[in-house]
Amino acid sequence: MWLQATLLLVASCVPSTLAIYPDEVGHIDFHHALLGVPSSQSTFFHRPSSSSSATLLYTVSEKSLLGAVNPKDGELLWRQNLSRSDVAPDQNAQGLLRASSGTNTVVSGLGDYVSAWSALDGKLIWESWSPNMPVVDLELLELEDASATSSDRDAIVLSGGQAGSIKRLDGSTGEIKWEHHDQSGDFPFQVSSSSTNVFYISLQPALLKGHKIRVTSLDPLTGRQTHQQVLNSDSDISGPESVLFVGANNAFPVIAWADKSHKTLKVNVIGSKQVTSVNIDNTSGEEIKSIQVHAPKTLNALPHFLVHYETASGSWAEVYHVDLKSSTVSKAYSLPFLKGWAAFATSTKDANVYFTRITDSETTVVSSASHGVLGRWPQHPPLDNAVHAVSEVATKGDTVAVRTAIVLESGDWQMVQNGAIGWLRPEALSGALAAAWANVDSQQDLAHQLEVEGHESLLKAYIHRVKRHVNDLQYLPDWLKGLPKRVLTSLLADEVSNLDSFGVSKPVLVATKNGRVYSLDSGNHGKVSWNVKASEADTWNVKAIRTQPGSATVYVDDGSTVTLNVTTGDIVQRGPATGKFSSVVPDDEVSENVFTVTQEDGRILGWNSRDPKLPVWVFQPAPGEKIIRATARPPHDPVASIGTVLGNRSVLYKYLTPNAALVTAIGENSATFYLLDAVTGQILHTSTHRDVDTAQPIASTISENWFAYSFYAESPDPSEPRGYQLVISEMFESPIPNDRGPLGSASNYSTLIDLPLPHVISQSYMIAEPISHMAVSQTRQGITTRQLIATLPESNAIVGIPRPILDPRRPVDREPTVNEAEEGLRKYTPFLEFDGRWYLTHTRQVAGINTVMSAPTLLESTSLVFAFGNDIFATRNTPSQAFDILGKGFSKLQLLFTIVALAVGVSILAPIARKKKTDMLWKTR
Repeated sequence: MWLQATLLLVASCVPSTLAIYPDEVGHIDFHHALLGVPSSQSTFFHRPSSSSSATLLYTVSEKSLLGAVNPKDGELLWRQNLSRSDVAPDQNAQGLLRASSGTNTVVSGLGDYVSAWSALDGKLIWESWSPNMPVVDLELLELEDASATSSDRDAIVLSGGQAGSIKRLDGSTGEIKWEHHDQSGDFPFQVSSSSTNVFYISLQPALLKGHKIRVTSLDPLTGRQTHQQVLNSDSDISGPESVLFVGANNAFPVIAWADKSHKTLKVNVIGSKQVTSVNIDNTSGEEIKSIQVHAPKTLNALPHFLVHYETASGSWAEVYHVDLKSSTVSKAYSLPFLKGWAAFATSTKDANVYFTRITDSETTVVSSASHGVLGRWPQHPPLDNAVHAVSEVATKGDTVAVRTAIVLESGDWQMVQNGAIGWLRPEALSGALAAAWANVDSQQDLAHQLEVEGHESLLKAYIHRVKRHVNDLQYLPDWLKGLPKRVLTSLLADEVSNLDSFGVSKPVLVATKNGRVYSLDSGNHGKVSWNVKASEADTWNVKAIRTQPGSATVYVDDGSTVTLNVTTGDIVQRGPATGKFSSVVPDDEVSENVFTVTQEDGRILGWNSRDPKLPVWVFQPAPGEKIIRATARPPHDPVASIGTVLGNRSVLYKYLTPNAALVTAIGENSATFYLLDAVTGQILHTSTHRDVDTAQPIASTISENWFAYSFYAESPDPSEPRGYQLVISEMFESPIPNDRGPLGSASNYSTLIDLPLPHVISQSYMIAEPISHMAVSQTRQGITTRQLIATLPESNAIVGIPRPILDPRRPVDREPTVNEAEEGLRKYTPFLEFDGRWYLTHTRQVAGINTVMSAPTLLESTSLVFAFGNDIFATRNTPSQAFDILGKGFSKLQLLFTIVALAVGVSILAPIARKKKTDMLWKTR
């Protein structure tokens, strides 16, 4: 207690300088700015300037994020969110992205919006909106005409809805130059273009079954229909997924499909009536699982394309040439069948077309004109399974070089240059569902051995300890070998390295929606240590990750579990699905009377482990309300002091219960916050707010004896506050100082009886922007000042608001008294402005965060913060400054030199002092 009191006094005396310093950015924190898994049809290398040959890598991810990446190091240069916050997202909608080489513009389409962005910095140039007309396809016209006023390429947009609509948008302004409406009732499929025409491709339902392909030729200057023809494909095409490929921006674009038995490939040069049938030479003897077509998209490229055939065990490819005179297609050569996976990519250089083949063991480049291998590079180490790739080929004389951006089966994005593994972007982490700090306890075996010795007799325990020490001698050579390095590191390294043993570099386990679990090394800038496929399902809904020394268990909503080794990622055990997940995972050390809470059918249920068949209690909100969130106190939430000491040395005793749960329920235009006792289901406190916009974010959290929440109020009364509000409530046993309330004199009591209600003091603050998620900083003993960690989605930032700033006891409409000032209370101000020193993310744009976690370290001053959602961010937080850590300005080497200098000085001066003392004795005689 004396130690805690001393540390509490030290922590309270430290000023609240909360922000990290500029030299600590990237030093004590890390940030993965993610886009999501890149889409196959909207990822490419693009040269944004005609005056430079440098290219950037562009993509629209499956999360509808548009971004540019530096292909040299994988750094994200800029990104934009194409989805609209005011429109419900369409889960099936896929973003489209097009660009024309040498122009500083990329054009995107998603929903009923088409937007043009600066390719260098991502700034919006123009935007076109077609209400209730979602974009189906998008292409850029490479052919310049007399009406063109700039180098920006016009966009051809195909929109769906009640009828197909094709528009030509001005490349500089986005204005509509012409529009063509399709009233035939066909299914709008794609648009294409050649050097002379714009083609509208639609699927026409046949009389019996299947679809015919209708090709409508449009004049690129006026949009008028010039020609139309129907291809007999109803026996092969059952829907849009049956069409393999529709080319665009090529001198002779093609449409390709295959028969249902995958024995014949059928190709039509768009604009002609002839359909060429080519037999598929399947020598593998296996059924073809998929067919992919790869072709260039530039007007001056050779009319060559590659078809990739894939079976269960391997794949091969065939290259086809288009005859410009007869508009027929013929096979030029084949690439041999290889076992394992393979991915192909197309690139152009002037008129030449190159195909890159990537396998787990090598990368090869061939020309579309000949089957000769121009370059071959082995892969070291072998690659994981790839889904799709884009490549860029550079030639110099007879030599070629290639760099390829590959999307792996795990969802990660990796660069391979001439067979050498480059950067890797863990894009699958953008689908993070749950995370936990791993408990890598290297002393767990020692603890077990000590426990064994504690249950033995004195003699047996002594013999056991001697044997243990003898066994430990096998590690002595390695320990001695590493001793010089540890000594030098301790003297020369900075304080971050020296704090690793204090738990500031814990691994973080992250479970993603694609069934994978990642381990991030927080001491090495969040580098991925390992990732494993923990679920064979395409998606899984992970609810929580619970860690134990050396292992971690992932809990899924269907009740199934997966236990992994936190060091290697090996799957240790799998638990079957039970059909129900408990929102509170019981502690293995507590075998009796464990209470868990679940949320089912709009109700909160409390369960007792002794009788899991029937709930002990059921909580249901008022009629017309719907529960949206239930929040409990953090598992680690120590209380350093049971009361708040006032300025006159009296004490307000805190209302402390480890079973408190905060339930948020919303009505039509209201929000109600219920404080429940999780053991009995008793309502301890209720707070209702009217005129609440329930479409806006509502966040809440609870810790110790206080809870906080935020919402948006839109009161029609001008005298009432309107805007985003942050409410803080603190609970005490009694409003009277030094009074313990009804249970003050009780030596013990049961939680199964009606508990006395707390005395609650609340205060609200107006804030400038919404808060989407709340958490509370955690330290080892709870002595350090707590912070309310809030996620700001509009600023893409995370702030740590000091708890004293939010004290609901701040005096209103008056200055604090002497006693209140001694407590640190300030005059209440209704508007809370976020201080720049509170931003834990510094100047970083941390986007899409939906969960923030905090964990203690062995240092009382320091806590760990980990945030995930779209981005991944982690930092070390010191709410009361690092009062128990030597700063980076402290030089241990200088201290050592000082000690050595003092020792040398003493050794030199000691004989002189003795001689002087002796001489003085002789003189006195």
